[in-house]
Amino acid sequence: MEIVLITGMSGSGKSVALHALEDAHFYCVDNLPPALLIPFVNLELEQKEERLAIAIDVRSATSLPLMPEQLAILRAMGMTVKSIFLDATTDTLLRRYSETRRRHPLSGKAKLEGERALIETIEYERDLLSELREQAHVIDTSLFRSAQLQSYVKSMVSAPAAKLTLVFESFGFKRGIPMDADFVFDVRMLPNPHYESELRPLTGQDIQVQDYLGKFAEVAQMKQQIHDFIAHWLVALERDHRSYITVAIGCTGGQHRSVYLVEQLSQAFANQWLTLKRHRELDAMR
Repeated sequence: MEIVLITGMSGSGKSVALHALEDAHFYCVDNLPPALLIPFVNLELEQKEERLAIAIDVRSATSLPLMPEQLAILRAMGMTVKSIFLDATTDTLLRRYSETRRRHPLSGKAKLEGERALIETIEYERDLLSELREQAHVIDTSLFRSAQLQSYVKSMVSAPAAKLTLVFESFGFKRGIPMDADFVFDVRMLPNPHYESELRPLTGQDIQVQDYLGKFAEVAQMKQQIHDFIAHWLVALERDHRSYITVAIGCTGGQHRSVYLVEQLSQAFANQWLTLKRHRELDAMR
């Protein structure tokens, strides 16, 4: 049986992710109490269900400490378990709650009122979920639209579970470092196509920008050094039972240099490793 566990911050997109998995022919259950996880899986085994997606969140706060042991039991039973944690910046979560006028599931736990109370509640939730976050692949949904998140989740669960998957992500420092990054590389010191008027409206996916950046020895050197660093540690990371590694590469705007290097590196690793790529700033504009 293939099991995808969806956890994460309230307001980060768990319902959207579940809809994506339902479209991918998973049998989906929302807000299953952790204490019922093993009995539920056993029941679905009897029903010969092959793909389960289960959302567990802070509404089950009192039983969350059971989760690490429950996941270990499932894997010992021979289950394929992928754990995905959806996260977003506190500012993003505040905006989403303001737009939807929904109450946080932990409302009333904070001592203060208004926005400050909500911030306190969000930080309290982060603390409650911290152990689950450490054991999962984190997706920062701060700049995702619903359709983009659904597409990204589908691409992740389609990757064979037995192999480590490399996720290369470009971003712009002007919007902050991605929360889901395992490794971050700063390439702002490289030549910038933004200052070439004919290249400014293009991206690192365009051949003109690729030809421009390909002329510089320092760009090739940066690409090789990132490649060598990641390649050196991949076997050890896989041996540590990591399912996903996110390599984030940032430039000023996330349009040219970082996009170019993500395209180049994902292609370089694709022959030996499962690779996914994401362009945070470009995706946000589409």
